[in-house]
Amino acid sequence: MATIEECRAALDRLAENLAGAKGELRDAAAPDRSLSCHVTDLDVTFTGHLMGGHIQDVETQPGTPERRAEIALTMSGDDLVALVDGRLNFARAWAAGRVRVQASVRDVLRLRSLL
Repeated sequence: MATIEECRAALDRLAENLAGAKGELRDAAAPDRSLSCHVTDLDVTFTGHLMGGHIQDVETQPGTPERRAEIALTMSGDDLVALVDGRLNFARAWAAGRVRVQASVRDVLRLRSLL
């Protein structure tokens, strides 16, 4: 089971990937959206803001978030790490119910290209 530190490191790697993205990937990361990722097995939520290709103001809070973010993800810590590392396909994980997403269809399609 992934630890809080490993999950936070995975989010940091995702932020680095977004910051260095080019072309279509950079365009997918460009919208200004609130973002949350609830890690079910640790019962913590990482919240932040996706803006200009960066994830900013990331905070960790216990439990589920009080307010729903514009892009809300729910998954296990191991799945978060595997998604960011490229060992888990986002579309397959989403279809299998391993990753839950609450977002607009357009944002889901953007997420698919980011992860």
